[in-house]
Amino acid sequence: MSMPLAPNPASRRTGWAAGLFIAIFVLGVFYAKWDPYYLKAFYVASHHTLGASIVTGHHPGAPPVGLSAAIHYTVAYFKDIWIALVVGLLVGAGVQTLLPTDWLMRILGRRSVASRGIALAAAVPSMMCTCCSAPIAVSLAKRQVSYGAILAYWLGNPVLNPATIIFMGFVLGWNWALYRIVMGLLLVGTAAWLGDRWGKANDLEAPPPVVDSEPPSFGRFLRVLGKLAAGLLPEYLVIVALLGATRAWLFPAMSPALGHSLGLMLILAVAGTLFVIPTAGEIPIVQTLMGYGLGIGSAATLMMVLPAISLPSMAMVGQGLPKKLLLTIALLVVLMGILTGLLAPLVL
Repeated sequence: MSMPLAPNPASRRTGWAAGLFIAIFVLGVFYAKWDPYYLKAFYVASHHTLGASIVTGHHPGAPPVGLSAAIHYTVAYFKDIWIALVVGLLVGAGVQTLLPTDWLMRILGRRSVASRGIALAAAVPSMMCTCCSAPIAVSLAKRQVSYGAILAYWLGNPVLNPATIIFMGFVLGWNWALYRIVMGLLLVGTAAWLGDRWGKANDLEAPPPVVDSEPPSFGRFLRVLGKLAAGLLPEYLVIVALLGATRAWLFPAMSPALGHSLGLMLILAVAGTLFVIPTAGEIPIVQTLMGYGLGIGSAATLMMVLPAISLPSMAMVGQGLPKKLLLTIALLVVLMGILTGLLAPLVL
């Protein structure tokens, strides 16, 4: 009579580690995103606004460049995003320490439509801004999953955020929401495809696959969390403050005479790609500036480029992805913003 096999200790460790990761993700995203956005949706549906623009307030232009502008913007920005940033760091540390490498590589490690699609499917319920999802993107890069999957997750979070799209429908109109979905899918899909093509072109330079050198443990999770925060946050804080200080240079004071020029669309495509905003921040920015004369083309450009990436998020993700690839993605965002603006008068 054979004796039953004892549970494998390694399997038990993998099981509790995966369970802890799921708990961190679900509870963190529920607290930071799902619950507050569910409640906010009722307010937005009845008032058709998300409040003042974080860039200009209720005014046509940003405050003068200086220390005061930096402090006010940095405080307002972090007041809005700090909980989600903490969740992003926790999930990023979990990706590095709690998920088995062989599972990650099977799901997200291939340069394929399937890996990109799974990463995008994981991004949609995360609903993070580009900076809060950056620690997770960095952690995925450290686990050496495909570039396409990393970019699908990183850009899919802000661009295809379902809460943002619902808010956009209530505030700007459902034609805007549908347009965001169509152009957002085109942007994220193209970026992810370019990422996989980049990886294929650099196969000879790729390092060998990562193996789990240490078993999952809570102590290791805390060590990686501390290292991730120390490596990402200082530079991030400085860049956010600098952008807040100089936002008057990036976004000209709006007037009807300026708002419909093609040149403005080009300026805003670049400025919006570099600038950093909290989740759904593009909606009150567009709503406010349109009230002062911003044309529909430039408004659609901002709608696309503002949430997609930013200079702070690129600085963070640059610790995991090649700098030239990130510059290529930034150029793609600018061009997609211009295309979105040019087509907007025909479809909105």
